[in-house]
Amino acid sequence: MAEFFQILNPDGQLADGSKEPDISGQKLLEAYRNAVLTRILDEKMIALHRQGRMGTYASCAGQEATQVGSALALGENDWLFPMYRDLGMMVQMGVKLGDLLNRLFGNADDLSLGRDLPNVFAWRKNRVFSVSVPIASQVCPGVGFALAAKLKHDPLVVLTSFGDGATSSSEFHTSMNFAGVYKAPIVFLCENNQYAISVPVSAQTASRTIAVKARAYGFDGIRVDGNDLLAVYSSVRSAIEKARRGEGPTLIECYTYRLGPHSTSDDWKKYRSAQEVEDWRKKDPLLRLRRYLEENRKLWSQDDERELRSSLEAIINSEVQRAEAAPQPEVSSMFEDVFQDKTATLIEQSREEE
Repeated sequence: MAEFFQILNPDGQLADGSKEPDISGQKLLEAYRNAVLTRILDEKMIALHRQGRMGTYASCAGQEATQVGSALALGENDWLFPMYRDLGMMVQMGVKLGDLLNRLFGNADDLSLGRDLPNVFAWRKNRVFSVSVPIASQVCPGVGFALAAKLKHDPLVVLTSFGDGATSSSEFHTSMNFAGVYKAPIVFLCENNQYAISVPVSAQTASRTIAVKARAYGFDGIRVDGNDLLAVYSSVRSAIEKARRGEGPTLIECYTYRLGPHSTSDDWKKYRSAQEVEDWRKKDPLLRLRRYLEENRKLWSQDDERELRSSLEAIINSEVQRAEAAPQPEVSSMFEDVFQDKTATLIEQSREEE
C-alpha cells in the first residue's frame, strides 16, 4: 500500500518535526492568505448563485490545502493543467481577483467573453492551461506539453490535477502510460475528495488507493494528507525536482474532502450524511494551518485573523460589485475569433443576429 505522508496533525501540531519543510514565514503567510481568500470567495459564489446572480458554480471548500499547497511548489516557469474545481490554484498562481470574477460572471471584461461555464479557467500569462469540463480532458494535453518541453530541452515541469473520478477514465490511463514510457516531466495530482459527484471512491476503484496505480506505469505513487498544506507542498516540490532532473513523473494522491456540493446544481444530502460532513469539518485545512502558524511559528494571532477576513471580505464585495455591473458581451462577439477571415456561413449567421 502506498505510503501516507503527513506533516501536520489535524490539530495543527507537527506529526514529525524532521519532515517540516524549509519555507519562509512570509511564504507561509501568503499561502494562508490565499487559502482564506479562496474559502471566502467560494462561499460568496455559492451565495450569489442562490440569489440568481450568477450561473452554476463548482465549490472547492475543504480542498484549499491541496490546491494552494501544490501550486505553491511550482517554479516560475512551470505550467499548470488544472480542473474546473481548482479556484485555490488560480489564486496561488497569481490570477487577479478582478480577472477571476470577470470569468465567473462571464461579462464583457472576461478574456473569454463568457463563452464557457464559470469555473472554466485559462490564463496564459499565469501559466494556466485552458480547462475543459469533461473529466481528465486536461491530462493528455499536459503530458504532451511536458514532452514537448523535454524535446526542446526546456526545464519546465507540468502539474496536472484531476479528481478521483477521473482515474476511471481512459484519458487518465493513457496519459499515465505515455508519461511513464517517455519519462515526461509531469506531476499527476489527484484531488481525492471522496466523491465523483455522488459516486464514492469505494465504488470507483478496486485498488486499495489511487496512488498505487502508478506502479503499473513504472513510476512512484504517493498518498498525502490533502488537508495538510505542508505535506502537499513538500511532496509536490520533491516530485517537481525529480521530474526536472529527468527522472520522470509521479502520481500524488491528495486525500481530502469536498465540504460543499459537487456544484450548485447538486444535492449532497442524497448520498452522504450530515454527520460525515461535520466529521470532516473538524479536519478543516484552514484551521489546521492557522493553528500551526499561531502555535508553532508564532506568526499569527486572533487579531490578525479578524483583520485578514474583514479586509478580504471588503475587497471581494467591491470586486463583485464591479464585475456584476460590467456589461454582458455583445452577441456579435460569438462570430469573432473563429476564423481569421469570416466564412460566408458566419457572415450570414451574424446578419441574422442584427
